[in-house]
Amino acid sequence: MSSQVDPFHHLKIVRNTDGTITRLREDPHTSPTPDPTLPIPVLTKDAPINQAKNTFARIFLPREALDHKLKLPLIVYFHGGGFVLFSAASDFFHHFCVNLANHLNSIVVSVEYRLAPEHRLPAAYEDAVDALHWIKTQSNTNDWLKSHADYSNCFLMGSSAGANIAYHAGLRVAAEVDHDYLRPLKIRGLILVQPFFGGTKRVSSEMRLMDDQVLPPHVCDLLWELSLPVGVDRDHEYCNPTAGDGPKVLDKVREREWRVVVTGCYGDPLVEHQVALARLMKEEGVAVVSRFSEGGCHGIEIRDRFHQNLLFDTVKDFISSSSSLLG
Repeated sequence: MSSQVDPFHHLKIVRNTDGTITRLREDPHTSPTPDPTLPIPVLTKDAPINQAKNTFARIFLPREALDHKLKLPLIVYFHGGGFVLFSAASDFFHHFCVNLANHLNSIVVSVEYRLAPEHRLPAAYEDAVDALHWIKTQSNTNDWLKSHADYSNCFLMGSSAGANIAYHAGLRVAAEVDHDYLRPLKIRGLILVQPFFGGTKRVSSEMRLMDDQVLPPHVCDLLWELSLPVGVDRDHEYCNPTAGDGPKVLDKVREREWRVVVTGCYGDPLVEHQVALARLMKEEGVAVVSRFSEGGCHGIEIRDRFHQNLLFDTVKDFISSSSSLLG
């Protein structure tokens, strides 16, 4: 353990005596660009969701939709960062969503949710569900969503911790007795990119990649310590989807006929957890597409355009095949 980098230094955070943290990272933020006269392929704008919680949505609209009055698939996206770092406005997540909207010719709504440890789980899940209710209410008021979003063709997508949020927000929606309570919004499936899950027991990929340069397991330990409810361990269902009532709720996902794609790579210490999640869902009768590649690292699709385009091709095929089943 002595050879491992200090996890606080790795994450560039400092713990404060009141339970909060100071974030020392200087990752740039990008402002939205809603002006249709700008020569850009994707327009962006922000809209508040809950001002008391400082949550908002950043909407990404392909120019083609504006020019041709197209109705496009709607992707609700949750950024990564171990529940502790980053924003929907963070430069690399902003540009990822620009490329996602452009490559898939879809509207993307990237959600700004509250971060831990100031707001421990399930705060992010609650913000995610609030965002879906907000999107529901915008079907007749927000000009971009009203005119260009196909509300009958919606997908929840996330990267890393954002995929964990998409998964748990999906479970909460699926568990609602009234299947139409989000109408006219209709969720068709989940897109889980290198989902951030774990457990108290180290899996083989974590043991193999103990000294990983991007996300070593002891750094994950700290992220879960900061984000899980006080007093629970890593086998809580928020972290370990095989624990608690998680598997039971998957029955509701199957009943709604949602499809799920799980992607990852074998250079990620978390890959065995991701494979186990895909296996669990398949065992529960959920329609799952698994895509795991050799090499890579955690978060590679955010900054590496080659891997990003491979992911986008997978997601494009998934949405296209799901849309062909619309009923």
